[in-house]
Amino acid sequence: MPTKTLTKKQLSQLIALGEGQTLEFKKAGTSGLGRELCALANAQGGQILIGVDDQGQIHPVKEANKLKSEVQTLARSMDPPLGIALQLTQGVLVVNIPPQTGKPYSFAGKFYLREGASAQQMRRDEVREFFFSEGLIRFDEMYCRDFAWPADLQSEAYQRFARRAGIPADMPPEQALTNLRLLDTQQPRHPLTHAGAWLLTHDMWRVHRAGHISCALFMGTEKVRILDRKNFGADLYTSFEDTMTWLLGHLNTEFIITRGARIEKLELPEAALRETLLNAIAHRDYRSTGNIQVYLFKDRLEIVSPGGLPPGLPPEELGQRSKPRNILLFGMLFRMGLIEQIGSGLRRIKQLCKEAEVPEPLIEVSQNWFSVTFWRPGEHASEYQTDQVTDYDSDPISDYQSDYQSDYQSDYQSDAIQHIIKQLASGPKSTTELMQGLNLKHRTFFLKKYLKPALAQGYIEMLYPDVPRHRLQKYRLKSPQKES
Repeated sequence: MPTKTLTKKQLSQLIALGEGQTLEFKKAGTSGLGRELCALANAQGGQILIGVDDQGQIHPVKEANKLKSEVQTLARSMDPPLGIALQLTQGVLVVNIPPQTGKPYSFAGKFYLREGASAQQMRRDEVREFFFSEGLIRFDEMYCRDFAWPADLQSEAYQRFARRAGIPADMPPEQALTNLRLLDTQQPRHPLTHAGAWLLTHDMWRVHRAGHISCALFMGTEKVRILDRKNFGADLYTSFEDTMTWLLGHLNTEFIITRGARIEKLELPEAALRETLLNAIAHRDYRSTGNIQVYLFKDRLEIVSPGGLPPGLPPEELGQRSKPRNILLFGMLFRMGLIEQIGSGLRRIKQLCKEAEVPEPLIEVSQNWFSVTFWRPGEHASEYQTDQVTDYDSDPISDYQSDYQSDYQSDYQSDAIQHIIKQLASGPKSTTELMQGLNLKHRTFFLKKYLKPALAQGYIEMLYPDVPRHRLQKYRLKSPQKES
């Protein structure tokens, strides 16, 4: 495997870094090397320097060709065989382990993972978690121990599912569910998959303790006083419909009279809300102890689901391609006609909001949560009367506090910040000019989700930082700091 040759200077710089997550020193020989190779392969790859002790001192290797052969033999003995690159520099054998796509790797029947500067053998639960994190095991395809087949199958739930899924009326349930890979009668005790249980149960709490959907209506813009609260815990389809009914009952509806006909217009596009809720149901992490949460405030609607992006889907590709976390469940929702087109969810939601002339929803992703925020139209949304932010270190709009807030704070530069940076690329702009360029009408939404985060994270700055309320205040991209 070709690799770039290290110079003497580069080797010295590498050694100076010291051992860590991607770098291991080994004074001599191959004792314990198999574990280190395996651990780095299961992490993000790295390098092993044979001929360097723990203090960073070089001890030139002897019989380099024999050592190379032994290292290659160890790499090939992995399951699956591991591809590496070897290089001899200044008496040090550099073993390069590139990032791998064939995970997990095992050595001598055991799994190892790099933790800090050492290789640790994974326990059974850690191996299981590793397989899940790499997308090698899918929870929705596993068998549900809490659904007794066929005793727990209720005719009403099955008939509802069968109608939506286009199952012939004369086909026996066992045959239909087997054909759809929701049921495996070869499993003697628990033949129904989790996906099947979620779609067919009459009591979600029995088959998944966090499979229900929680809805709450709050007074004002903070999570202080609850006006209405509901938990929906039937099968997924019924819970989805119940949640939509709850939402439609609390959102405002405008009645428009045209040529004698009355048209009802919901303040937020119903199709976008349905798509967002279905995305939450289809793509959430069902191994999480958290559940889907729907929060309705005076100024916004939040739909929050447990689980960040699925393995293999980087943030920059969100909305551009589809990589379902729950393939079996996703396929059933598609078959039931609930999801119209694979990979079109976020684009469709944004387009629906644009057509309804409401602000584009804010999408926030972290390792553990996925959140979509819709901003409700109305006069209550304008809480600021000036074009300036007086002090972005102390938020005049108190950010609501909750037990899950820290989990789903955005782990990467949000779409909002990217949009504001693009606007300022052509030169300084005032708050009003920025809002016009972004096609935003609600000052609170803009200040809280666009301007303040961009200021706080150091992407932009005020033209008059010492006079925040300056009548000519504008904002510009922050100049990069020059090295002294």
